Amino acid sequence: MNDAYRLDHVTYTYPGREHPAVLDLSLSIPEGRTTVLLGPNGAGKSTLMDLLLAWRRPETGTIALFNEDLGSYTKRHLGRTVSLVPQEEGSRFSFSVLEYVLFGRSPYLHELAAPKKHDIQIAYEAIGQVGIESIAHRSITTLSGGEHQLLLLARALAQQPRVLLLDEPTSSLDPGNTARVVRILKNLSEQGITLFFTTHDPSVAAECAHKVAMIARSSLLHSGDTDAVLTSELLTELYGTEMETFRRDGRLIVSRTHV
Repeated sequence: MNDAYRLDHVTYTYPGREHPAVLDLSLSIPEGRTTVLLGPNGAGKSTLMDLLLAWRRPETGTIALFNEDLGSYTKRHLGRTVSLVPQEEGSRFSFSVLEYVLFGRSPYLHELAAPKKHDIQIAYEAIGQVGIESIAHRSITTLSGGEHQLLLLARALAQQPRVLLLDEPTSSLDPGNTARVVRILKNLSEQGITLFFTTHDPSVAAECAHKVAMIARSSLLHSGDTDAVLTSELLTELYGTEMETFRRDGRLIVSRTHV
């Protein structure tokens, strides 16, 4: 299996900080699969995401994207290869859902050029993929939290990426919308898109990950197939509280042990 990303001994320290935010981290993200990064607050998840987006450059170590050094990608080339669904994003402007999703076509447009019919068709297809066709012409300022998360996902899909990065995609959602997003992510994976996302919720990882990586105190603790990593022992080590895993109707369930 080929890798979408490969990180080798990557270290990054914020200016003025003594301790690295990411320390000697090596990790592969397989192409066409879903990889989930678990870790507590302050573990280094957000910094790692910035490094994958080339928003930050490692002090030491290398990051390759489809066997090319990430630093060799132009902004336009990277935008056609990787897209991001941020944890949250606000706008002061009353764009319609369709107009906002069309921003995802930016890597394919010349500067100041208007979207063409082809771009509008792709935007509509992205809106359909996440199931928000009925609100395509509503103002984004009227959307609920769940609808806004689906909007961000649609915009990212309009980029037609090979790799989709998501930062805590279910953190602010109720159980119904969480289940909806998880179903969409599983469908995208079946279409061959490489998915990599961070989460605090191991249950979401259990639902859709092929591979799980655990990060704590800036370093990678464990990585591997989901069943091998999502164990009571490793989750307890990661979060510093008793965790339990068990199977019910073929599904892996993760819960915190009540004291």
